[in-house]
Amino acid sequence: MKQPTARQNWLSVLAHSDASVLEAHWQPLRLAPRFECVRPAETGLTRLQARMGGSGKRFVMGDATVTRAVVKLHDGTLGFSYVLGRDKAHAERCALIDALLQQPETQALIAEKVIAPLAALREEQRQLRAREIASSKVDFFTLVRGDN
Repeated sequence: MKQPTARQNWLSVLAHSDASVLEAHWQPLRLAPRFECVRPAETGLTRLQARMGGSGKRFVMGDATVTRAVVKLHDGTLGFSYVLGRDKAHAERCALIDALLQQPETQALIAEKVIAPLAALREEQRQLRAREIASSKVDFFTLVRGDN
């Protein structure tokens, strides 16, 4: 299986971030880059698919609300975002951060101060969820009778 690129990783972290937590990490940086909205934040639906047992036949699980945005920095760098929900400001901020992460002069700072803490928080939440699920696991077993 192919490993995700650095950009795929940070886009995933941004997409899964909580808007208020992202804002709390972003504000102290006091970055105010010039940018324009190529595609202003807009909300729509996406179809969710799943597989039976994780590897079986696909089925439509339902729909989810998604907000997307595209911004362009003054030098032409494009930033994209797709986030679950209807928070247009969050989608625009994620797109802006994506664009800035593509810039050599701001990449290290944002990766250290925003992406790394959000990734650690996401991993902590995943582990907590995994422990909750594991605690409810039921093991079934079959006894073989000796009369056959």
